[in-house]
Amino acid sequence: MNGVALSVSRGIARVTETALGPYQTAVLRIGFGLTWLLFLLREFPHRHELYGPDGPWSWGLARRLTGDNGAFTVLMWSDGRVWFEAVYALAVLSATLLVLGWRTRTLSVLFMAGVLSLQNRSVLVGDGGDNVLHLMSVYLVFTRCGRVWSLDARRARRAAAARERGERAGDRTGPVLWAVLGLVLAGATLSGRLVGHDVEWTVPALLWGMWLVQALWWAAGRRAGGGEPRVLLDVIGNVTHNAALLVIMAEACLIYATAGWYKVQGSRWQDGTAVYYPLRLDYFSPWPALADLLAASGTLVMLLTYGTVMAQVAFPFTLFNRRVKNVLLAVMMTEHAVIAVVLGLPFFSLAMIVADAVFLPTPFLRRLGGVVARGRWWRRPAAVPGGSGVPAQGTAEDAGAARVG
Repeated sequence: MNGVALSVSRGIARVTETALGPYQTAVLRIGFGLTWLLFLLREFPHRHELYGPDGPWSWGLARRLTGDNGAFTVLMWSDGRVWFEAVYALAVLSATLLVLGWRTRTLSVLFMAGVLSLQNRSVLVGDGGDNVLHLMSVYLVFTRCGRVWSLDARRARRAAAARERGERAGDRTGPVLWAVLGLVLAGATLSGRLVGHDVEWTVPALLWGMWLVQALWWAAGRRAGGGEPRVLLDVIGNVTHNAALLVIMAEACLIYATAGWYKVQGSRWQDGTAVYYPLRLDYFSPWPALADLLAASGTLVMLLTYGTVMAQVAFPFTLFNRRVKNVLLAVMMTEHAVIAVVLGLPFFSLAMIVADAVFLPTPFLRRLGGVVARGRWWRRPAAVPGGSGVPAQGTAEDAGAARVG
C-alpha cells in the first residue's frame, strides 16, 4: 500500500505542480493559429461569398439557424458590411498574434471567438478540418500554450532578469487590454447581444470567466507577490492545462478510432477499392496526372485502402508503446501530407497533422525548435512563475514534458 500511495502522491504532484507538454501545446498554438490564418488569407478575395453578406447562406438564414441551435457568432450582432470586415480583420489579427505567442491567455480567447463566429455564420463551408479547428480552438483556451516559443516567454525572461537586477518590471499593456475587452463584454452583455434567448450560455460564460481569471491573476501577482494566492492560481492553472491536454489527446484518438471503425463497415473499404473513387473525382484532383498514376495501380490502391483503415483503428492502441507510436505517427502525418497534395485538401490535412503533433516526443520538438528558430531566446527558457512563464531547461517542467512524448 505504501508503494501505491507514493505513486499516487507523485502523480498528484506532477499534475498540480507542472504544466505538462509545454512544447506540444506550443506546437498546437502555432499550428492551429497558422492553419486558420492561412485559410483566412487564401479566402480573403471570397470572404463576402463565404461568410459575408453576399453569400448564398444569407444573414437571415444564419440568424434563424443560430436562433434554433444557440451557436455563438458575433456576426449575428449586425448584418452590416463594415461589421463583417471588422470581425474578419480581427480574426486574422488574433490568429497572427496567437502564432507569435503575444498575450496568449487573451489571444487564445479572441482566436476562439473568431473561429466560432465565422464558422457558425456559414455552417456549410468546410472540409472536415474546420470541425477539428472548431473543437481545438476551444480547448486551447484552457492550456498554458505560451510557455515556450512565444513573445510571452521572452517578456517573462526579461521581467525575471529585471527583478534580479532589483528593477521593477511593470506591465501596462496587459491591464489596458483587459480593461478594453471588459468594456466590450459589458457593452455586449447589457445590449443583449452576448446573452439572450437565442444564445447558449456556454461561450459567454467562458468569455466572462476568462476575463475574471485575468483580473485575479493580475491582482494575485501585484498584491500578494509570490504568496499563497499566486501559488493557488498556479496549481489551478496547471490542473486545468493538464486536463485540457488530456482532452486534446483523447479527441485526436477519438477522431481516428471513429473514422477507422466506420470505414470497416463500408463495403468499398472491405473490398480494398475505397481510395480509388476520390482519386477519380475532378473536384478532388488538383493534379490529375498524379491521381491517375495512383489510381492505375490496383495493388497500390488496395494497400492504401487497407493501410488507412488499419492505421486509424490501431493508432489509439499504439500509445502504450512509444516506439510503435512514433512510427505510426510518422505514417499518419505522411498520409495527411499526401492527401493535401493529391486530393487538394491542404487545410484539413494541416489541421490533422497539428492534432497529431500533440503526441510528438519532446526531445524531437526541442531539437526542431532549435533548428527552426536559430535564436537563443527560443532554446533557453527560464523558469518564471505564472501562465506566461517558461520552464527552465533540465527542470521538472521539462521532465514532465518529456513524459508526454
